[in-house]
Amino acid sequence: MSKPLPLIVCLVFVGLALWHFYMAAVPGSSAGAVPSVEGKRLFTPTRQATVAVGVVLLVCAALVAATAGMISVGLPPIALSWLSYALAAGLLARAVGEFKYVGFFKRVRGTKFALLDTMVYSPLCLLLSAGVALVGLQHGT
Repeated sequence: MSKPLPLIVCLVFVGLALWHFYMAAVPGSSAGAVPSVEGKRLFTPTRQATVAVGVVLLVCAALVAATAGMISVGLPPIALSWLSYALAAGLLARAVGEFKYVGFFKRVRGTKFALLDTMVYSPLCLLLSAGVALVGLQHGT
């Protein structure tokens, strides 16, 4: 069984989780991480919410690792594959966006978040979506 793809995907999720933990711990480090309009953030995430996102990202890493057989979580391979497909669909939806502030098809542009979203966040979600789906296909039964 080939493990480079699931390992890379897991490491990206862990790296993103660590980044969220850092943003929760260091005030002001989240510039460009939240959509804004006319210089005002659409929302300001709490530290607890940012930590929660980090934990969810670690769970995503664990799901990919479990789907690839790198760890055991007590779920059948078919269930892990379908959970991976659901995660891949969610990541794809994030990449496409909600057509106003987030994703490839957003209308609000010209902000720091919009630039980062176009250049980093949405492409990363698209690549992670493909990676997670491939892990599900390669290792599911």
